Amino acid sequence: MKKYLLLIIGFIGFGFNAQNAKDYLNIPGPLEIDGTEFLLDWSKQKSATLYLQQYLPRDETIKTFTQLINISYFDKEIDLDDAVRQKVESFQNREKSDKYSNVQVTESPDGTQFIVDGILTETPKNGNPYAEYGIYRFKKMTNGAKKSFIIFSYIKRSYGDVKYAAKSLSKERNKLMGLLIDFQIPVISLATTDETKN
Repeated sequence: MKKYLLLIIGFIGFGFNAQNAKDYLNIPGPLEIDGTEFLLDWSKQKSATLYLQQYLPRDETIKTFTQLINISYFDKEIDLDDAVRQKVESFQNREKSDKYSNVQVTESPDGTQFIVDGILTETPKNGNPYAEYGIYRFKKMTNGAKKSFIIFSYIKRSYGDVKYAAKSLSKERNKLMGLLIDFQIPVISLATTDETKN
């Protein structure tokens, strides 16, 4: 389970056209952050209890996006500390080979949420180099006696020289953290489905 959770925490899918994406979580759209509207672009029911949904600004694609929202919803209880620790460790491992990578952790006053945020850079063989700033909200959810768990992620990319891009994104940290802390995670109600994809 721990290895599986780690794969999800680091997940960014390669979406297909939004008209084919099923809204498993019944989230009214579009989502909006700082005046940008995000539309459902990709979704998958990964298991009987795990649902993934990805949102992009209008006219953006997964290969060249500048902003992205990813929702990983677990229809069961997940250990909050373990999930946060795995995400932090994934950033710390990158720091060994990515000199611009860094990570911070913020805990909510009531202890029900953590935010992990950090920067990483990539220089792909095909495509433009980029820096990526990600904010990951880990939250326990309760509906009556039913317990569930969500990882709500916002990612912003800047393309070009990675040193400059990373520095530029770092300057936006306070603003983006404020926006994501204030963002109201949507109410989730699972769509009726028997579909399970492995």
